[in-house]
Amino acid sequence: MAGGGVGASAATTIPEAPLRSGKPMPLVGMGTASFPFDAPQMPTTVRDAVLRAIDAGYRHFDTAAVYGTEAPLGEAVLEAARAGMVVSRDELYITSKLWIADAHPGRVLPALRRTLRNLQMNYIDLYLIHWPISLRVEQETPSPVYDKDDFVMMDMEGVWKEMEECQRLGLTKAIGVSNFTCKKLNTLLSFATIPPAANQNKLREFCKEKGIQICAYSPLGGSGTIWGSNAVLDCPLLKYIAVQRGKTVAQVCLRWLYEQGDCVIVKSFNERRLRENLEIFDWELTDADRKEISALPEFRGCRDFYVHESGPYKTTYEF
Repeated sequence: MAGGGVGASAATTIPEAPLRSGKPMPLVGMGTASFPFDAPQMPTTVRDAVLRAIDAGYRHFDTAAVYGTEAPLGEAVLEAARAGMVVSRDELYITSKLWIADAHPGRVLPALRRTLRNLQMNYIDLYLIHWPISLRVEQETPSPVYDKDDFVMMDMEGVWKEMEECQRLGLTKAIGVSNFTCKKLNTLLSFATIPPAANQNKLREFCKEKGIQICAYSPLGGSGTIWGSNAVLDCPLLKYIAVQRGKTVAQVCLRWLYEQGDCVIVKSFNERRLRENLEIFDWELTDADRKEISALPEFRGCRDFYVHESGPYKTTYEF
């Protein structure tokens, strides 16, 4: 197993999950969201971090229109191909997401074409509906800033039909959803001609039964972000298990998710941690470890983002 300053790409083969359509998905991917999304140094930071990640062995990269990281990710991929770090873009697995301002019939295909221009690519491997809600107002540039009165119920059937058209046109090899509950997935499956290939949410048993691959987004939390905290990395039990196994807390968490069959999307721009996040395949948790981790209380991030008394979802339960 590679570690320290040795390139993980020479020794680490990242397992893949077959999807309903498109090529298999590497089960560890790099996330590119960095809050605040519009930080001046962000494009250069993301580009350099992606190049380090490719060198470390990563082949799966997650972006979104709202993150503002599509363009620097695309630039890094072009540079990696020119430098011979990858044979071509086809060696990589690229995911992006439809922002809520474009989650309307008539806006899905133009949004994906804009994403492809940003990435300087002819296709992506997976295109996700970012959230199961839409904005009342149009935004020329995707932004996480909103007024809660601007939310409207998404025309899920109309939007999904256009997602299916994106796949039929070859602009994306697979389509899926993000932040969808079992209830919303059931609604989508009732009319979908092409079922979602993936869901970035924790609905493991339901998705396994339906043949939908779970992707755990930002599974380590996100201190200083609008969607997470340090609750995972500060957990005493996880720290204890990490010491017993001679691993980091992050490696324990990622290994546990991997053992559940989940794809994990982890975001770090630090080269040491990028490499450490790949060092989870040559060891296992014990049965006792798994039992104790499974018993930990769950906390939900972003639970109040789209809940408002004047909006389409008036309670967290409804959302």
